[in-house]
Amino acid sequence: MSYQVIARKYRPQRFADVVGQEHVTQTLANAIALKRIAHAYLFCGPRGTGKTTIARIFAKALNCTGGPKIDFDDNDTRVQEITDGRALDVLEIDGASNNGVEQVRELRETCKYSPANSQFKIYIIDEVHMLSTAAFNALLKTLEEPPAHVKFMFATTDPEKVLPTILSRCQRFDLRRIPSALITKHLAEIAGKEKVTIDAPALHAIARGADGGMRDAESTLDQLISFCGDKIEEADVLSMFGLAAQNQILKLSHAVLAGEISVALTQLDELARGGKDLGRLLGDLLNHFRNLLIYQVSKGDLNLLEVSEAEVAALKEQASLASTDALTRVLEVLADAELRLRDAASKKILLEVTMLRAIEARNALSLDAVLKQLNQLRGQDSTASAPAATTAATRPAPAPAPAGNFSLHAAASPTPAPKSVATVPPPVPVATAAPGDLAGLWAKLIEAVGRVSPFTRGYLIDAHPVSFEKNIFIIGYDPEFADHLGLVDNVRNHTLLATKLAELGHVNTMIKFIKAEAPAGWERKTVAATPPPAPVTAKVAPTSSLAKLAEAATAAPAEKKTAPVTFNKDEFKNDPLIQKALEIFKGTIVEVRA
Repeated sequence: MSYQVIARKYRPQRFADVVGQEHVTQTLANAIALKRIAHAYLFCGPRGTGKTTIARIFAKALNCTGGPKIDFDDNDTRVQEITDGRALDVLEIDGASNNGVEQVRELRETCKYSPANSQFKIYIIDEVHMLSTAAFNALLKTLEEPPAHVKFMFATTDPEKVLPTILSRCQRFDLRRIPSALITKHLAEIAGKEKVTIDAPALHAIARGADGGMRDAESTLDQLISFCGDKIEEADVLSMFGLAAQNQILKLSHAVLAGEISVALTQLDELARGGKDLGRLLGDLLNHFRNLLIYQVSKGDLNLLEVSEAEVAALKEQASLASTDALTRVLEVLADAELRLRDAASKKILLEVTMLRAIEARNALSLDAVLKQLNQLRGQDSTASAPAATTAATRPAPAPAPAGNFSLHAAASPTPAPKSVATVPPPVPVATAAPGDLAGLWAKLIEAVGRVSPFTRGYLIDAHPVSFEKNIFIIGYDPEFADHLGLVDNVRNHTLLATKLAELGHVNTMIKFIKAEAPAGWERKTVAATPPPAPVTAKVAPTSSLAKLAEAATAAPAEKKTAPVTFNKDEFKNDPLIQKALEIFKGTIVEVRA
């Protein structure tokens, strides 16, 4: 007797023997039990998942002696005929070689005749998507209203090529890829029956290479038995498939997540020199990072993954090395490389560049994070530049006056005491300004801002005040300087201007920038630095020893305010905020306009 390959020798003969397709076998079994048998069925799915096998088992259940029934006898004559492929009433047709309209016309003629010795005449058409459009159209009427004794069973790996008019006349069953755990278990049972010793890593490697197809896994096992004899190890499977070992995949992925460029390139070079399939290596990396992302998002739910114990330990270790966003960026880099790998002249060079890009993607910052850092830097710069005494609540309490015969009579009002947290402040009056007062207020505001940030003052010089009503200060830019709006209209400058207006006596002010023409006669010299106010004078008793101290305290500020504020391009270029922005965006200053 000739040798029979494992894929045929251990082919399922009953619904209970089919692995991983319970959603299909259970539905067909219930249809037989409830006597709700349709006239046409379509089985779709990847290769080697059991489409034709399920169609044959269904045919046995329909045409067995005393059928239709689920628990048929394997030794039944009609069942044996179907198993051996010699049943007169079960016709298996290859759609690829019988795809013409002539063959379909012949089928239409023969299906009118009653079955020879069975209850149904069954047509099993494999790869039905290979039929031509004319053949499909010729089959439509017969498929929709066949004789009562005719059943059609179609199998295809590409249901998208089947006409919608055919799909609508069939009950469709989609077979899925078989999980690796089920393939491993089934192969272990076959190896035991064949008296072959095979370790668990080798079984897992076979299942990984089969990619969800049981027939592919059984064919590989058959080939390995011929190659290795009665003892199979993982190295034999990896050599046959061109696969990388599981620990090599985990080591390479760890190098990417840890940013170890030299380790990643060294590992990749070892795999390439070992003759590994680089395309399959890239697919294994994609699958691992996908599992890592799912593990991280699902917070360790292993029900969503098909992984071994070694991979579970690696997932727990690597989940803390990168964020979800970083893993997503790495997956995008690997997926892009997988699309380009087919057309690459040198696959090794492409994968080396991909490893570098993946490491950069792991360490990259998103645009939102960069903008957030810039906003933080602006806030820090504004806080550091603010004067020491800004609000009454933050001023320290005045020191008690020492004993002595002296008095100070200042023009300004005395410093108020700090307010309690529970104290409700009085309502703030709505600030308004007349056109004449608005120009003076604008000049004072420009001067105050220039002392804190010459950078901001340089942009405000080109602006002009529009109005100041109801605590809203509107600042306008001529169309000539409209490009300044995007640079000056930000939270930092709003806070700075509101703070300076509060120091000038206008609290709770909101700032608004608009595009508006300057009023007639407005010139930029209007905002030139105004002379500082006269120092506060004080009358001190001549005999008091504190008179000189009081005089020095009032005279010192006047000396500091005599120099006007000027714009310095070098100072602008060396501004810490500007330097930080250039560093983050890797930019250069092209032009500075004062």
